[in-house]
Amino acid sequence: MFIYNVTAKVDNSITADWLQWMKEEHIPDIIGTGCFTHAVILHLVESDDAEGITYAVQYHTESKALYNRYIDQFAESMRKKATDKWANKFIAFRTVMQVVN
Repeated sequence: MFIYNVTAKVDNSITADWLQWMKEEHIPDIIGTGCFTHAVILHLVESDDAEGITYAVQYHTESKALYNRYIDQFAESMRKKATDKWANKFIAFRTVMQVVN
């Protein structure tokens, strides 16, 4: 199992709308690619929220091949949708982790 982790700092002015969009549109779109089985949204509680709340969204996939398929075929368009909608109201970085237990 692999986890594609997207950590985002979201401007306080859009937090509620961003979370709703993530739950109702963005995550379902990404799961709909067939590359991931499910996703979890986490709030980083020991971070400075003065300039925005930090979330980690973890997309679970059964194989590195499925993750690679997502990156090759879907990632660019999904990132563009987020950037087009929220412009400079968030920053994100991405990591990939492998479950070892």
